[in-house]
Amino acid sequence: MQDIDALPHVMGDDGQFHAQDEAVDLSGTTLEAWVALGIFWILGATVFYQFFTRYVLNDSAAWTEEIARYLLIGVVFVGACIGVSKNNHIQVDFFYKFMPPRMARLMATLVDVMRVVFLVAFAVLTLMMMNKLSTARMTMIDLPMNLVYGVCMAGFVAMTWRAIQVARFHWKRGYSVLERPETTMDDA
Repeated sequence: MQDIDALPHVMGDDGQFHAQDEAVDLSGTTLEAWVALGIFWILGATVFYQFFTRYVLNDSAAWTEEIARYLLIGVVFVGACIGVSKNNHIQVDFFYKFMPPRMARLMATLVDVMRVVFLVAFAVLTLMMMNKLSTARMTMIDLPMNLVYGVCMAGFVAMTWRAIQVARFHWKRGYSVLERPETTMDDA
């Protein structure tokens, strides 16, 4: 049985609820996380403007749907960099429990290399698509579609850079999260 005096006290002697939050530390926030947050806030303002013009003014701003879609694409591609840098995208580590350690290490290294190759390939393919569609324009606003594709390519380039950093971290540490799922990127 747990001693009740060992638990944190949130009720003061005055009978009031007292709780203190931990200090917020944003020093580990990456550049792409701030960029994704900025795009997200612009997206939120755009959707609010769309809601306001449609339901309050009864005269919907037609451009907001298209721009909101493109901003959401930006949030996804820039925000995916956060997942790559924290190495917390979906992964299957079940089989690594049954592999011999050397084979598990080899397979985990192969996963890191293939991730980098995949992201480089998609950055190059996006650049090739941008070259082919260089004259394409947005539907409602007369801006080039390459603005949207450029954000996607920048996301792939940033994901590639972060994937290289993750692979180097795994190489130096000697194991990856696939081999030891109880660990994180923060464990040194």
